[in-house]
Amino acid sequence: MRYCFVIPNYNHVACIDSLISALTAFELPIIMVNDASDETVKQQLVAIEGSTPSLTLLHHDVNQGKGGAVQTGLKYALANGFDYAIQVDADGQHCLDDITRLLTLSHQHPEDVISGKPVYDDSIPKHRYWARYITHFWVIVETLSLQLKDTMCGFRVYPLKPSVALINQVNIGKRMDFDIEILVRLYWRGTNTQFIDTKVIYPEAGTSHFRAFEDNVRISWMHTKLCFGMLLRLPKLLFRRSKP
Repeated sequence: MRYCFVIPNYNHVACIDSLISALTAFELPIIMVNDASDETVKQQLVAIEGSTPSLTLLHHDVNQGKGGAVQTGLKYALANGFDYAIQVDADGQHCLDDITRLLTLSHQHPEDVISGKPVYDDSIPKHRYWARYITHFWVIVETLSLQLKDTMCGFRVYPLKPSVALINQVNIGKRMDFDIEILVRLYWRGTNTQFIDTKVIYPEAGTSHFRAFEDNVRISWMHTKLCFGMLLRLPKLLFRRSKP
């Protein structure tokens, strides 16, 4: 069972040195995808790669969004012989101490996605907090299930074969809609998700690329498509609910 880290990065440098330093302690390869960051940021990331033997830096010439960067990282990881990828965001939100818990649960449930379920402090922007409740309601509708306790946390372990197969076969959203859509569609295909509670913060020095209007419109359209997709899969989902 070969694991690696996948980090999407667009202009995040405030926490990146400490993040890479903390991840190297796990002695796992690190794949970071530079999603067409500014040239000065790109050069800083190249310098970090040069001083970190376990780090591989991939580059997008055109910004594709967080989801597009994660997809690039997952495809690269599978093509290079890895079985699982641990997604970690580059902005310092995640509690890295919980990586050990993610890995332990992944070994116990090797066919499942393992995801963080956020426990927030007062640093979370209120619009982000309430948007999560709205999304959670629609995910329940789309899956006819309470299994997906959170779909917006980008702190996960992906089993690469089913995840990349889905990415190659379905045009999944490439921006902030990605984290939600891939869990719903993997659930439709029979891949379950296990959750651990994990503390999530919004660092004062951090930069959020979530665009309140554009990304909420994109996520709303995604939920519309997923609801229609649920209707097409209704017999299968109802049968799955009936199983003990």
